[in-house]
Amino acid sequence: MTSSDRLTWNIAEWIVDQQQRPLPERMDHHVRRLLLDHLAGVVASSPGAVSGAVGEHVHRMYPGTTATAIGHGRSSALGAALINGTNGHGIETDEGYTPGSMHPTSVIFPAVFAVAQEKGISGDRVLTAAAIGMELSCRIAAAGHPATRNRHFHNTAIAGVFGAAAAVAVLLELDVTGVANTLGIAGSHASGLFEFLGQSAEIKRFHPGKAARDGITSADLAQAGLTGPTTILEGKDGYFAAYAGVEGTDWDPGIFRGGLGEEWVLLGTYVKPYPCCRHLHGAIDAALHLVKTHTIDPADIASVTVGTFAIATRHAGRQLDTILQAQLSLPFTVAVALLRGGVTLTDFSEDTRSNIAVQALMNKVQVVLDDAADAAYPKSGRPADVTVVMNDGTRYQRRVEQPYGEPSNPLSDSDLEGKARALVEPVIGADGTKNLIESSWNFDSLEFLDFLDSAVRNADPR
Repeated sequence: MTSSDRLTWNIAEWIVDQQQRPLPERMDHHVRRLLLDHLAGVVASSPGAVSGAVGEHVHRMYPGTTATAIGHGRSSALGAALINGTNGHGIETDEGYTPGSMHPTSVIFPAVFAVAQEKGISGDRVLTAAAIGMELSCRIAAAGHPATRNRHFHNTAIAGVFGAAAAVAVLLELDVTGVANTLGIAGSHASGLFEFLGQSAEIKRFHPGKAARDGITSADLAQAGLTGPTTILEGKDGYFAAYAGVEGTDWDPGIFRGGLGEEWVLLGTYVKPYPCCRHLHGAIDAALHLVKTHTIDPADIASVTVGTFAIATRHAGRQLDTILQAQLSLPFTVAVALLRGGVTLTDFSEDTRSNIAVQALMNKVQVVLDDAADAAYPKSGRPADVTVVMNDGTRYQRRVEQPYGEPSNPLSDSDLEGKARALVEPVIGADGTKNLIESSWNFDSLEFLDFLDSAVRNADPR
């Protein structure tokens, strides 16, 4: 026997048991925070080009009226999950879990909401299903990271599909065997490659939507009687063997099992203050601190050095043809932070990307490996060190161990609402935004999704 023996089956037993318990008060509040953050991102992404392309696909391939695709009317449950999941990740504003480098909400909430609407389920059961699915996806991602990322896989998609499948299995009230089969089927849907990095390939946005859709499919097939391998996680040809490698070296079942049923690792998820890849946030925080505490004329900067962990050093791209490329670029975002004293969604516009001053400063930013930061990531944080050298030789340096938004350095509820307003008011106005915020904190049904859909579709296109 190994420490991973019966891992999939034990997880299925936990899922069936956990759904019978009410969420602890702290967890219930945290899930509502995540819901607010998720819906703000979905609404803000809905008018975009990627949303439009996926929306056309959904209306052709997934017609129906059972679930709400925000900004695109009604469709089948699969279609709604696909478009809402894509939009949840559409502008890089979604939360995440640092130990697993993944974004659970953009996969799990769309799957749960679509099926709950189709089945007429509301209230606490919806939040419980979402919490279980997000918890599972975070644990799967953390157990295999960074080995899975080093094998070129996108953790949000490959781990997220298991969480979506589990959450839907809760809504369908599957027994332990049914849940185990659901997870087994989900393993054959796990996919998502990082080749989009550095390119203008918007498929990255689609990954959570695909995982949400495939999670629904997995649970539905299990309910219909299709079987999946009930050793999908730990098996010799299973998920961790394929996506991570050797047990104990590349993946750790102890991380997966530790405290399961007693503590929620989901409480460790962060909320993003800046609309870009989380690997960039520590450096942004450091740059913002420097310009706020010192008199720095960007025109007099000779060089900027960003020291960070290995995975973050891969985000050193300077090609800015698309918003996505800018949202994955340390040189660009650090330059914007130093020049403008902030990094907001409008700072990723074509005007900013082509701005001569931004490009000039960006070309002075060097990204290097920081051994201490690399040793700390992902278990101890996402460290970044920024050193600015002026033309006269003056040096300014700032190190950030945990970027703003982590549980140890959190956004308050008030700041979270402020983030939501900044994203959503330009799309659906102040009244619509107020409705979204209140519906998230007071969630008890899904009726407000149709209101959000109508508000987006009737928004002034200007």
